[in-house]
Amino acid sequence: MPADLLVSVRPRPLAALILWWRRRWPDLLVLVALGAISLFMDSVSPPFERRFVVYQDTQRTVVNTDLAYPARDWILSSAVVACLALFLPLGVFTTAQWWLRSFWDWDAAVMGLLHAVLLATLFQVVLKVLIGGLRPNFLDVCQPYFNASITPPQGNGFQNIMYTTSICTQTDKNLLRIAMTSFPSGHSAAGLAASVYLSLWLNAKLKVWANRRPEIWRVTVTAVPIFLASINCGLLNVDRMHHWYDIVGGALIGVATAFASYRAVYAAVWDWRYNHVYLDGTDSFDYDNRDADYAHGTLTEKGGWTRAKRREDS
Repeated sequence: MPADLLVSVRPRPLAALILWWRRRWPDLLVLVALGAISLFMDSVSPPFERRFVVYQDTQRTVVNTDLAYPARDWILSSAVVACLALFLPLGVFTTAQWWLRSFWDWDAAVMGLLHAVLLATLFQVVLKVLIGGLRPNFLDVCQPYFNASITPPQGNGFQNIMYTTSICTQTDKNLLRIAMTSFPSGHSAAGLAASVYLSLWLNAKLKVWANRRPEIWRVTVTAVPIFLASINCGLLNVDRMHHWYDIVGGALIGVATAFASYRAVYAAVWDWRYNHVYLDGTDSFDYDNRDADYAHGTLTEKGGWTRAKRREDS
């Protein structure tokens, strides 16, 4: 750790805060921009409309049954998923400081988490607007023009049975917009971004996949965030708010941003020798320095690892 950080963290908290602000304000500005752009894009109506099947005559009516599920609320709301994605990892990172005693390690973990979740959110919300797709409950929200005694609006495609939202009788434009933005799943993107990031952090700090056979409890603890994210993704299919490919697409975005963000703040993802070492953003990390002591900064004392040196990191 650089000497200026060692000197400033405890004896001069105000100086440490100023130093932190000087080093992190560009990152904070980017995070705020990511959040602001995501909020703005979330209110934009899709520029391209997806067509759906509605065929009607005096004898029969045909619709796309994949879009005919009843409209209902999410089993896990966006607020619940956001709390799990942010506050659960933050709680783990903060609690771990009882042993780690390193503000800059906490800073790296938190900044990486925020970047992973916000970047995944931006990706999925832009794709929703530009690509989107109709949710499984689209027809129930749309309430298309059905009246056997009245000629419906002219369609197109095969036998003129393909329609756009011009045939919908839904007056709530926001509900209609949500029903048209199914791909990718924002719940799975944010959930996987946070859970995979937390799992990578736990793996590094507990040295699960390292140079020794781990205890089963370590593997279990590392897998718990993925387990919670899997439940979140599964419930999206149960409540029929997304198609399976929406969930898979969102999950891939979340996994990708988690790996990218973790590697941006820590020296490695899989290399057990360095994946617990945070990057301070000032000096380049010397992978070839064989004399460097990287044994501290973990949550284990097994396999030659030791917990943070409290006097030095405080």
